[in-house]
Amino acid sequence: SSDAFWIDCLSQSLTRHSMMSERSAVWLAHSLGVREVGRSNRLAPTIISPFWSYCSLWDNMMGKLEQVSVLVIVPAYNAAKHLPELIARLRKYVCDSNILIINDGSTDSSLDILKQQQINYISFPQNRGKGAALAAGFDCAIKRGYRSVLTIDADLQHLPEEIPRFFAVDDGQHLVIGTRPMLLKIMPFPRWLSNNLCSLIISIFSKRRVRDSQSGFRLIPAKMLKAMPLLTVGYDFESEMLFKAGAIGCDIAEVPISTVYEESQSYINPLKDTLRFIRQIWKRIWV
Repeated sequence: SSDAFWIDCLSQSLTRHSMMSERSAVWLAHSLGVREVGRSNRLAPTIISPFWSYCSLWDNMMGKLEQVSVLVIVPAYNAAKHLPELIARLRKYVCDSNILIINDGSTDSSLDILKQQQINYISFPQNRGKGAALAAGFDCAIKRGYRSVLTIDADLQHLPEEIPRFFAVDDGQHLVIGTRPMLLKIMPFPRWLSNNLCSLIISIFSKRRVRDSQSGFRLIPAKMLKAMPLLTVGYDFESEMLFKAGAIGCDIAEVPISTVYEESQSYINPLKDTLRFIRQIWKRIWV
């Protein structure tokens, strides 16, 4: 129901930071005279209330909440197969107002699904690359005043059920990487090899221990994103982030996550993306 959505949205935002109990959230919703909550492509719910004078109060309160909240950003390219399940599972842990999906020029039915799901999204008319999709989400989070962003892939390789692990360590200071166990029995050998080599090189140059440099499941402080320009637009975007995080002295932490590779298609081009990674190293040696 609409009231249930309102209560869930408000109580998740408030109780996550020990600001208010769910019972208090229910009382506040009723006090504001909320009768219906709709969803739009803004980053906050639209309130339809008989007490219009409370709208400005709500906008002000949401602005304050976003300063201590996390925006979950999902870059998606041809992910129609996974989006309905992903969105349903995300909604168990994240209020709709704090979810943003970036449709990176998908040629399947991804855009139609996003419209049907009534979820916040940005849609590119053409494919621009994962880095460009993430950058669009980061810009949105910074403009809205979020403290941190959480990036999660759309192919269900990252489990939404593990999102609370990131929320538990969010302090707006650390870059937190979801780190998978590097086991050959569950990770394809080419990915195991490239991940270990890349992680070793990034650890050396960033002067921070990084065990899973290719993990896109990350909690990133907004102030870190403001402090460093990210220029790449492909999959090397995430490597560039780690290099520059080390350069500006940002602390890097880890939380354990599961390794999932079942029926997921990778859009990484081994040759092209390896060359891009080498270019990142070259810049740090000679530039």
